Amino acid sequence: RYITPELKELEETILGAEDKLTALEYDIFCQIRNTIADQVVRIQHTAKAIAGLDVFASLAVVAEQSNYARPKINEKGVLDIKGGRHPVVEKMIDNDMFIANDTYLDNKNNRIAIITGPNMAGKSTYMRQLALTVIMAQMGSYVAAESVSLPVFDAIFTRIGAADDLISGQSTFMVEMMEANQAIKRASEKSLILFDELGRGTATYDGMALAQSIIEYIHDHIGAKTMFATHYHELTSLSTTLTHLVNVHVATLERNGDVTFLHKIAEGPADKSYGIHV
Repeated sequence: RYITPELKELEETILGAEDKLTALEYDIFCQIRNTIADQVVRIQHTAKAIAGLDVFASLAVVAEQSNYARPKINEKGVLDIKGGRHPVVEKMIDNDMFIANDTYLDNKNNRIAIITGPNMAGKSTYMRQLALTVIMAQMGSYVAAESVSLPVFDAIFTRIGAADDLISGQSTFMVEMMEANQAIKRASEKSLILFDELGRGTATYDGMALAQSIIEYIHDHIGAKTMFATHYHELTSLSTTLTHLVNVHVATLERNGDVTFLHKIAEGPADKSYGIHV
């Protein structure tokens, strides 16, 4: 092999360049890391401040663009929402066609509301928008409504939708019962409970008995503000025996066999569920 001192020196330079490059890059990286580490507390405080500003600015923009209202907190236990809307669903409906609704609950005669009405008429949306309004108000945001006055809730308990946990051996009905169980065990008189179609997945009268007993237990022992959507129309008669319970329904217009959902909450029970129509 032919070699000269110049070629040997060039070879070493070329072969060692990559190692030297890596070592130099890591050395610079360590210097930067150490410099940043010395300022980490200041950087974290700055990041937290920027994150807070980002949240407040975003909420302000949404509040202005969507015509939100500033909620008022009261200590009387009164939940009074005028023109409440669902902040997400209203964005998915064209031409501002979302129907706003009022909500009123208190610690006296309007503590539990049984909601009846057709499938697809808006019962679940009505309940979810209440939960979102409470959460947004208590996190310091304006809310999707014309006006809101509400107390501070210590927790929100929900049983909405059909979900199972088959991997753990729990059916839809079992999951529903466990979620309901958690609510009635842990809720207080300062809680908000939202139950949607409780009692499904078993025999009709078994489900109705479960639903009625849970309503009565909440009424007599817990005292939490509660919304209970159901197709068990027999439960609406509870308003005659439970002093803190009222009936509301989603209004429906039936004409010549055609059904129109008005998506408007009205007082009193619904006459039927229009399941076949739906």
